[in-house]
Amino acid sequence: MKIALLFDGLSALGKAPEVQLLDSIEAVESALLDWAPEVVRVPVTTDGRWVERVRRGKFDLIFNLVEGIDGEAIYEPMVISVLELLGIPFTGSSSWTTGLTLRKNVVNGVLDRAGLPVPRWTHVRRGEEVSSVGFPAICKPVAEDASVGIEQRSVVRSMRALNARVQAMFDGWDEVLIQRFVDGREVNVGILGDEILPIAEIDFGQMPQGMWHIVSYRSKWETGSDEDLGAKPNCPADLSEDLANEIVSIARAAWSVVGGEAYGRCDFRIDHSGRPWLLEVNANPDISPTAGLARMAGVATLSFSDLIRKICDQAIAKRGDNYQERWVKTLRLSGLG
Repeated sequence: MKIALLFDGLSALGKAPEVQLLDSIEAVESALLDWAPEVVRVPVTTDGRWVERVRRGKFDLIFNLVEGIDGEAIYEPMVISVLELLGIPFTGSSSWTTGLTLRKNVVNGVLDRAGLPVPRWTHVRRGEEVSSVGFPAICKPVAEDASVGIEQRSVVRSMRALNARVQAMFDGWDEVLIQRFVDGREVNVGILGDEILPIAEIDFGQMPQGMWHIVSYRSKWETGSDEDLGAKPNCPADLSEDLANEIVSIARAAWSVVGGEAYGRCDFRIDHSGRPWLLEVNANPDISPTAGLARMAGVATLSFSDLIRKICDQAIAKRGDNYQERWVKTLRLSGLG
């Protein structure tokens, strides 16, 4: 089997938050080589040359690590849509699902209409009047992942602070999500095919006094910082059976609503009354060996190599049957068939 390993070619040069991308590429490549005789790295850049490499490479499978181009997450579903047109089996969710889950305001509306427990939210564009959802509230970029744009100042307690924070964010983004902040515990549900992995929890017990208990950009990417040390993952989470079952049920429903495939992660907050609230549905989340999904898989006695193999098997089973048909169609559309 010949596998193409796709990744953000510009962020791999060292731009945050993908500064750990090279480690992820090497880890996934090593896991693939445990059973695949040939793995070819294909960096994805905006010049589009990667498309020709994939089209002519006679690959049996695309392992997709692309979370954007040059750190711009908005390109992620665009890359996947090209893979769909090429017709080669690829790992992860569809362009529709990744595009939906990338835009927090859109996916919140979908989840809300499905009757799932999403904290009250609104979103504002540059030049629009800011609306309150109650306080405390948290402000996030509408279309970013990896905690980009989230910091301690993201949580506000008043309308004055909310207006100031939104205006500050307009220096970097055109749209801002405003959501009621749920004070309490934070847990993550990993999904692998039809399986639910052991639930993980972020332990904020060592967060410095006076800081909000959130997974900020510093928590994720500034190793050794006070916010990193104050937000430590534990797996499995210490939850009652009833609460765990309720969270899993919501996660399954949310994953179905967004059309998720292969692997994903749902993030929750549990308020002080014990009620779970769905924060995010993540399609194609980080699968590096130190990331949450791999950690949860490890607790389920899956090695990193096992995890990568399962993701590949799902891609082939899901998309392999119509591979030849789609490939012929692609050649015809391109004038080469």
